[in-house]
Amino acid sequence: MMLTFEPIWPKAKSSSQKRDYPSRQAFCAWLEKPLGRRLLKTERAELERILPGLFGYHLVQLGAVRKGTDLLSSSRIWHQVVLETGTWSEAQPPSLLSRADTLPFASATVDGMVLPHVLEYEANPHQVLREVQRVLVPYGTLVVLGFNPWSLWGLWRLFLWRWGQVPWCGRFYSLTRLRDWLALLGFETVELRYFLFRPPLQHPRLMRRLRFLEGVGQRWWPFLAGGYLVVAKKQVMRLNPVDPLWRKEEGLEIPGLAEPTARERIRD
Repeated sequence: MMLTFEPIWPKAKSSSQKRDYPSRQAFCAWLEKPLGRRLLKTERAELERILPGLFGYHLVQLGAVRKGTDLLSSSRIWHQVVLETGTWSEAQPPSLLSRADTLPFASATVDGMVLPHVLEYEANPHQVLREVQRVLVPYGTLVVLGFNPWSLWGLWRLFLWRWGQVPWCGRFYSLTRLRDWLALLGFETVELRYFLFRPPLQHPRLMRRLRFLEGVGQRWWPFLAGGYLVVAKKQVMRLNPVDPLWRKEEGLEIPGLAEPTARERIRD
């Protein structure tokens, strides 16, 4: 089974246009910082528990991350594609670029999709999920990595989002809202994982001292984690045909009609 696609090349926005959401380039630049590298290390470890159980022909990661970091390395699926979703400099365009809300794949051709913090930086996350639902094969797998607004990371965002700093300028969606969106599109959530219980501090020594919060948070307040991973399966609605009623009797019995009676020949 071949995966065919035609890349869609969005043009970079001019500086005069107002940008409501930061580009993927800004998010990838933040991933170079100590806190971003710690986030990628944690999420890669979480993906290593999920991806080996996925099977199929094609696995797509929507949205690149830090250069030199391969989030799909633990997967057994041989054909892996990473699509960048942001604008780029014409002098150095990426190898594969696409809009997140208009994926360049035919319907029902992709076995698995991984979205590492894509919805937070898209103006229309509903359309992104609709496109993912379209390109996934029946019972295909979707893996979403996101930030939890009801956490210490969400608290940091309340104070920093207005300054336009990444990642706080993105929109954090709660697990309840995300699962509602997925259910409306016919996905069934099969697994949830929580991580990042420490505050988002840039000091490595202090973060090491607060390492105990990860174990305590997993046990006592998992819903207050700074990050989450959602695994969902695309379900297919089936029409249940009416099975024919096979009867042992040779004749056809129609309810509501009088049963035939034997007639005797009248002789004169």
